[in-house]
Amino acid sequence: MRNGKVVKVSGPLVVATGLADANMADVVRVGEQRLIGEILNMQGDSASIQVYEETSGLGPGAAVETTGVPLSVELGPGLVETIYDGIQRPLRQIMQIAGPTITRGVDVPSLDRQKKWEFTATAAVGDFVTGGDILGTVQETSLVLHKIMVPPGWSGTLTAIQSGTYTVEESIGSLKTPAGETKELTMLQRWPVRVGRPYQAKFPPTAPLCSGQRVIDTLFPIAKGGTAAVPGPFGSGKTVVQHQLAKWSDVDLVVYIGCGERGNEMTDVLMEFPTLFDPKSGEPLMKRTVMVANTSDMPVAAREASIYTGITIAEYYRDMGYDVAVIADSTSRWAEALREMSGRLEEMPGEEGYPAYLSSRLAQFYERAGCISCLGSDERRGSLTAIGAVSPPGGDISEPVSQATMRIVKVFWGLDASLAYRRHFPAINWLNSYSLYQDALRPYFEENIGRSFVQNRESASRSSGGTMKRRTCWKRSGWRNPTACSLTTKRTSGQ
Repeated sequence: MRNGKVVKVSGPLVVATGLADANMADVVRVGEQRLIGEILNMQGDSASIQVYEETSGLGPGAAVETTGVPLSVELGPGLVETIYDGIQRPLRQIMQIAGPTITRGVDVPSLDRQKKWEFTATAAVGDFVTGGDILGTVQETSLVLHKIMVPPGWSGTLTAIQSGTYTVEESIGSLKTPAGETKELTMLQRWPVRVGRPYQAKFPPTAPLCSGQRVIDTLFPIAKGGTAAVPGPFGSGKTVVQHQLAKWSDVDLVVYIGCGERGNEMTDVLMEFPTLFDPKSGEPLMKRTVMVANTSDMPVAAREASIYTGITIAEYYRDMGYDVAVIADSTSRWAEALREMSGRLEEMPGEEGYPAYLSSRLAQFYERAGCISCLGSDERRGSLTAIGAVSPPGGDISEPVSQATMRIVKVFWGLDASLAYRRHFPAINWLNSYSLYQDALRPYFEENIGRSFVQNRESASRSSGGTMKRRTCWKRSGWRNPTACSLTTKRTSGQ
């Protein structure tokens, strides 16, 4: 570890010197309260640090201690049914320690170190294993069979492994690497959140994600492993749509990320979800749900980390061979955190003050979705579907976050405030929305539902005011602003 000193404090941005041995993206502890921060950039021995907690009272001269590791999440049994904040601190455990408000600098393990899990070994001593191979299973909840895997990058011959009851930190076995080194195996893994977990191959999506919403599944379907955006003005039902997707989608696991939404919305989610039941199994919905709750009254910088925390957890379960959905509400709040930190770093601003790298950061998030062949010697496939809400001011989708998102995702569910005010939910406007997965999903629909379904859907699209022509015009214009398209169509009566 290396210690430095604070020389400047500007909101969530802290500048410290004396950190020549530190690395970019390292996690640091700042001040007497040991606030959690992350190094954004380095200039000599000076580091600009993004602090994920309130910095009031912090001043020059405070100590800064580096941990030497990047911002990471803990992966293992106990993730499902847990509610985390943006940097994977369990909120229920924090409430027991600090009360209803999060105390600055509180340090609680992400996974319970005391709870015992029943581990059933499926590998045997003498087996040669590589990263991604399954060592055994743990029944995490009644709906999720947790598969304990060899960490990526590890390989060797198992010298010990046995079934039994263990905590996440206790050894369940050991392996001997080709270099002769012995490594202990536990049920706990750590992975840096800004690095996507590896896989063997990625495939084009070919199966639909059934959402249970007729307007989505019929006219604007999304594929498992696909990407979608839900833009709309205030009150149009973005959160309603995402709640419905979390409840009814035919996926094995849902990771719901409340990124900077108002406290009452997150309260509704936290109070409602534990009372809901999975329609397929009859079990509580939380038994297949992980929640990351980062409300708008938390420091803006913490929003930026929550997106990566959620999608890294989702990738972990995807690697087990499950179909996982990541629901982010909303990426506009995440982009606001980027804008604030970019301004405090005095970077050259882009459009409307957002950083010039906004589009690339959004692309890095959405590209982690997909259908993949998992690491390991056995054949298993998983999928990760990313669905993000966008909150454009006044519903104006010409603003930078909406435009950058529309250039990346392949499904656009445009919400209409007038439909929402008439209590028409989901308030998806069938003239402004589109899906680019229809051709890829056509063989699936024809084989499993029938050609008549595809023909009727195309007929409905043609009769709904020229929506198909409108989509073609958007594509030719580079997906920049559908509402500014020069192609005009006459709307049929009774649409």
